[in-house]
Amino acid sequence: MKKLLRNYAFIDSQNLNLSIRSLGWVLDFSRFRIYLKEKYGVSKAFLFIGYVDGNQDLYTALQEYGYILVFKPTLECKSGKTKGNCDAELVLQSMIEYDNYEKAVIVTGDGDFHCLVKYLVEKEKLKVVMVPNRYKFSALLKLKALRPYLRYMNDLDKKLSYKKEKTP
Repeated sequence: MKKLLRNYAFIDSQNLNLSIRSLGWVLDFSRFRIYLKEKYGVSKAFLFIGYVDGNQDLYTALQEYGYILVFKPTLECKSGKTKGNCDAELVLQSMIEYDNYEKAVIVTGDGDFHCLVKYLVEKEKLKVVMVPNRYKFSALLKLKALRPYLRYMNDLDKKLSYKKEKTP
């Protein structure tokens, strides 16, 4: 077993969830947490998520899997959509924790995190950027200096997809 490092993951849950679903599979968050620990030595995984009343069972399950949830209040739009962008919270938390981790694992395909990723590369604090969908992610993360850090989740469905338990 690999030595557990003080690597922390900062996960854009909305980008992760929607990107994986666009590939035709559903992420098993429990298996994903284990994968982060075993593959990248992640000891703490911060999951940034919009808070919606009625989702307490989901939040409890995610915490039981080992995620530290960071909530953003959500707003109900006139269209009926719920909005709760967590980008600022992810950047802020990664800076609050900066001295506590050796390397950061950023999970997103959103170009809004370009400045954070670039900064972490310059400070030699970035382990990887896990991009949920290699075919749909921001060109700002495709820049030459960042390419060596990109890892794609497209082919992880066999390892990380949610499989319903069969009832006898």
